[in-house]
Amino acid sequence: MTAPRQPVSHRALGLARRLAKRLPGFAQAPLRMLWRRLLISSLPERVRYRMRVAAECAVFEDQAEVHDLPEIFHYWSNRYLRPKYEAFGFSNPDEFFLKFAAQSLREGGQRLASVLSVGCGNGDTEVRLACGLRSLGFEHFRIDCLDLNPQMLARGLELAQTEGVGNKLRFVEGDFNALQLTERYDCVIANQSLHHVVALESLFGKISDALQPHGRFLVSDMIGRNGHMRWPEALKLVEALRAELPEEKKYNHQLKRHESRFVNWDSSGVGFEGVRAQDVLPCLLDAFNFELFIGFGNVIDIFIDRSFGPNFDADNAQDRAFIDRVHAIDEAAILDGSITPTHALIVARSSSYAGESRYSDGLSPKQAVRNPAPV
Repeated sequence: MTAPRQPVSHRALGLARRLAKRLPGFAQAPLRMLWRRLLISSLPERVRYRMRVAAECAVFEDQAEVHDLPEIFHYWSNRYLRPKYEAFGFSNPDEFFLKFAAQSLREGGQRLASVLSVGCGNGDTEVRLACGLRSLGFEHFRIDCLDLNPQMLARGLELAQTEGVGNKLRFVEGDFNALQLTERYDCVIANQSLHHVVALESLFGKISDALQPHGRFLVSDMIGRNGHMRWPEALKLVEALRAELPEEKKYNHQLKRHESRFVNWDSSGVGFEGVRAQDVLPCLLDAFNFELFIGFGNVIDIFIDRSFGPNFDADNAQDRAFIDRVHAIDEAAILDGSITPTHALIVARSSSYAGESRYSDGLSPKQAVRNPAPV
């Protein structure tokens, strides 16, 4: 496996962004707008790509906990999402990765098994996977962990050594938009990383070619609108529900500002966050057949995420009732086709796979792709 490392110019741009983040909020806003304009300017594509890489690295280099979520999210996920998972034999994404990775390793026989993680971040998912595989009796395997951010890879290596699986994981710095795979894999995993990929078609083609015949591509990711925006039909529901809330429930904890009106923010305007999120599922459908698809969540995201979720108290009956009602509206709209899900767990197989395909609540991956009509 080979992938280009970030050049010195990337790191210099990252340093400039980190310095800008230390400025007062009123000074950051115009710089943020200037950055976004530069990314859509007539600068050479190569330069604009490097700017995105620098921003991406600056955003995540100090984030030791990438997937921390408010308590109201855990209330919702335990009540509504966990039962969807348990219908297929696992309770959470970690168990999902372990269940199907182990299945692929069993089907691969007794030789040294190879697993690839694209966009591993801090490597915590991969370390837990290695520990889980070892607890199931697997000893002859290696997990290649690829990420763009050297600081995150260093944290992953430290964690792997602390947990006693340092000899099972290999951390590789590189850009998955220019990945070259030189070996075959029993399993490839992508945990909340594909919505950061620009070259989806190329990446999926290379993964498909690199999978062993029994191999699986395991995905837990975002599949909604680019930049994690809401499509108009979902935005209408979000705005109607927010209109019911008192003003104290409208504070954005991530941006540290009050938002009386919901801002349908495009998160892809700085780094790669959600840069082609809406293309993840269609591109997967073009490259793979599906063994399992679980699509979920859209409107509910706004009320349980890091921005507005902290405004709701999981121990407060009134807050729980509101979240319950939002979920009911969201779920009904997804199942009747009014809106499409923004999240998915997927077990993808090669295009020659002719086995059983299982879908949560009967929602197929094709049904979960939004009609690309003009916005």
